[in-house]
Amino acid sequence: MPFHPDTNRHRKNYVLIGLLTLAPIAILIALMVGSVSISTQDVFASLLGRQTTPSSQIVQDLRLPRALGAFSCGALLALAGVLMQVLLRNPLADPYVLGISGGAAVAALLAILAGASGWLLTGSAFAGSLLSMFIVFGLAQARGSWSPTRLLLTGVVVAAGWGALVSFILAIAPAKNLHSMLFWLMGDLGYVNTVWPGITVMTLGLIAAMLAARRLNILLHGPLQANALGVDVGKLRLMIYLLASLMTATAVTIAGSIGFAGLIVPHLIRLLGITDHRWLLPGSALLGGSLLVIADTFARTIMAPQQLPVGVIMAMIGVPLFLYLLHRSNKPL
Repeated sequence: MPFHPDTNRHRKNYVLIGLLTLAPIAILIALMVGSVSISTQDVFASLLGRQTTPSSQIVQDLRLPRALGAFSCGALLALAGVLMQVLLRNPLADPYVLGISGGAAVAALLAILAGASGWLLTGSAFAGSLLSMFIVFGLAQARGSWSPTRLLLTGVVVAAGWGALVSFILAIAPAKNLHSMLFWLMGDLGYVNTVWPGITVMTLGLIAAMLAARRLNILLHGPLQANALGVDVGKLRLMIYLLASLMTATAVTIAGSIGFAGLIVPHLIRLLGITDHRWLLPGSALLGGSLLVIADTFARTIMAPQQLPVGVIMAMIGVPLFLYLLHRSNKPL
């Protein structure tokens, strides 16, 4: 039974208010919890610059950049997931389906083999992501035109090629490099050294996606109907692909390959009754960011002082959650 418009609007407001509340709570918990517990009062004093204690240094130099990096990464993956599902008209599409993470992985592993770290490592991963993006799109429109199906098939094949190269690099890598390589492949926020690139791309990407939200709603009804309603489907698809690819490349650069955030978060928001992209996009960004902050907090604390790759925790959360969503839904996601 469909919701009354006013009821549906109120539901959207309640959901977004709840997500806006969840995000700062998740970040606050991430700042408080760890191998060294810090009180709420000390956290706020550290954020306001009122302390120069070891606790303040832990908050400002370690936990805050990591929490903000996790939030921006989760938000970027969730937004890219929404856009990919619209572009490919496939509810199982996620940010990595077109092989962008594979290109980043190959470049990052080669950088690790060469002894690179910091900006050189993240820059190599970003360059690999962009290379994969241009390869997939170039091959998909080799004959002057492309379609979502052709793009998907090209991306799957390119991703398989990158996967083979990753396996080859791991096979020949010295034992001393394998640990850092595996952590990067499983997703690790320990490499976060600055938060501004992720936050900037997240903000600009969300604004760009919101400006196209009405057209995204129309495109869901099919390209023929979208064309009939005045939407330039070709330009819109290209914008979606470039925007989703850029956000995915940035997320992979921040934390490596983290699965499930871009797949399950949009479905969670839809199951809460939000399908309009004017609400779905910001809701997905907030939930995706909060979910990854929570997962990273578990990764840092569950076996403290030893840290686990956040991608492992995200998979442990994502697999049962997605199976639950499939079981709970009475119609295809």
